[in-house]
Amino acid sequence: MFDNNISKNQETWDYIAESFDKTRSKPWKQCIDFINTLKETNLVADIGCGNGRHLALCAKQCKLTIGLDISRGLLVIAKNKLMEKKLKNMVFLHSDASHLSIKSQTVDAVLYIASLHNIKDKEKRIQSLIELKRILKKDGCALISVWSRWQDKYRVLFFKKWFTHTGKSDFGDIDIYWRQHGLNIPRFYHFYSRRELIEDIRQAGLKIEKVESVKLRSKKHPDNYFAIVRN
Repeated sequence: MFDNNISKNQETWDYIAESFDKTRSKPWKQCIDFINTLKETNLVADIGCGNGRHLALCAKQCKLTIGLDISRGLLVIAKNKLMEKKLKNMVFLHSDASHLSIKSQTVDAVLYIASLHNIKDKEKRIQSLIELKRILKKDGCALISVWSRWQDKYRVLFFKKWFTHTGKSDFGDIDIYWRQHGLNIPRFYHFYSRRELIEDIRQAGLKIEKVESVKLRSKKHPDNYFAIVRN
């Protein structure tokens, strides 16, 4: 059984799954570059695979792919998309990122893209990184991405919160409303600083090869951090 925060998260993403899918079709360059480094013999897991936009690339590149997501709705969408592409070398698992239903040291590579920041509570975010480390083979690699706290759109908001933060929640916690296609649904986010991301990854026992600050939509300040790590 999932706890209340996880169940609420699942309900949220199930509710917006179809709308979300319509806005997410193009793979990110950083993910394409990472996937292109993988071997044909690799087993790859995509934690928080969403509608499968990066999972499809993994399936074409590698022997076997595993798509995991908290949302059953998004898993159905991802499965249908990959079946349309006649890709059969994949398995889909309904799974909480902090308790992955995969055996230890069985995966060669992991994508953990734009999902870590949707987990409420710092302890559970770090636990999900510990789980990532657990399923990775020795010297296995992973690409992790999160939203930047100091991006253009939310920079002023977090500067104001800096002076009013009471400690009742983690600094960086915020609800972002999904307002596409007539919806108005709050989604939990924890916006990361670069330092915090590095600290959480290291606390999980993973080795950092590279952390990149990227502007995907922002013009002045990075809106995403991408980290390449190894076990």
